[in-house]
Amino acid sequence: MSTLSRTESRSGSTNNANGLLSKSSRSLSANTLKDALSKLAATPLHVTKPVAALHANVNFVPAKVPRKRRLQTLAVAVWSVMIVITTCAWLLLLSIPPLWPFLAIYYFWARWIDNSPERGGRSSMWFRSTRFWKYFAEYYPASFLKEAELPADRPYVFGYHPHGIIGMGALATFATEATGFSAAFPGIKPHLLTLTTNFQMPFYRDILLALGVCSVSKHSCSNILKSGPGEAITIVVGGAAESLSARPGTADLTLRKRLGFIKIAIQHGADLVPVFSFGENDIYEQMPNEKGTTVYALQRKFQSIFGFTLPLFHGRGLLNYNLGLMPYRRQIVAVIGKPIRVQQCDKPTLEEVMRVQQKYIEELTRIWNVYKDTFAKGRLRELSIID
Repeated sequence: MSTLSRTESRSGSTNNANGLLSKSSRSLSANTLKDALSKLAATPLHVTKPVAALHANVNFVPAKVPRKRRLQTLAVAVWSVMIVITTCAWLLLLSIPPLWPFLAIYYFWARWIDNSPERGGRSSMWFRSTRFWKYFAEYYPASFLKEAELPADRPYVFGYHPHGIIGMGALATFATEATGFSAAFPGIKPHLLTLTTNFQMPFYRDILLALGVCSVSKHSCSNILKSGPGEAITIVVGGAAESLSARPGTADLTLRKRLGFIKIAIQHGADLVPVFSFGENDIYEQMPNEKGTTVYALQRKFQSIFGFTLPLFHGRGLLNYNLGLMPYRRQIVAVIGKPIRVQQCDKPTLEEVMRVQQKYIEELTRIWNVYKDTFAKGRLRELSIID
């Protein structure tokens, strides 16, 4: 019988109690954003009441907002610019000559000696459980729904879908204890995986490692899974390519050609667990970039060079509800499906990998069909595997 995580009910009630503004007042379509910006651009410079004109086009946050909601917004805002914060902190310290020897030692150690990103990280349960992450998860609110027990006598490979613009739901569920993952799955040690380049940024890398986040390289996956029973990795399967298709009301997955994570699971005898995150695509709007357009071609070219891409997205601001780069307050529910048992094989054939992939897709599709009318009522179209 499916059980909903305690965080969902708690966060949901909090969100309703503090819901001073309707969901529609916080959302913004690409066309609406374009119209709003056009109005701002068309506003005469000699306007006698510029503040009033600005208020007419931007939906500002009211003066009286419950303290808890402000803290939730602040937590998400801080994480959204964490790379900027840590980079500025590094540059600031570099401006102090007496610290140069210490910074040089740290950089040398982090860059060429510390192999934690490839060796399971150095997860801190205290850091994963801090109140900061509670506020972060309650903002949306983010939660998960557990469909089956996962015995801690074997390793697991969680496949997370969809990628979304950034993957905020994946972070809340698998990299923090804000949604109660360890309590729901005792003995399972999750490791959310990300690009290796993220561990080349001073200070930011240490935050990721404290959350249990590791590199998504093949070597890293293998090291974690063979560490022992209960070890688990979470791969956001669609990657950068899928982020270009992330739009509210849609579920377009890049999955058909993604066989690496399935092969890894077979080689280590790890159960495959599909995870579908309802609402992940809804927290940002994305500017039009259909296949065949110049924007899409440039984004794919950027991805081929740097390994990641830059979706042209927008959301809300820290002090307004319709213009900025923060995600909207929209519910995220990650449904953790039933595990798929695989037979361990060091060198699986393509036929075996394809057979397991088919079972995986069937389970993922089942999750969508069972819960779409509960968590995706406003969908524009059905689940689609586009690549």
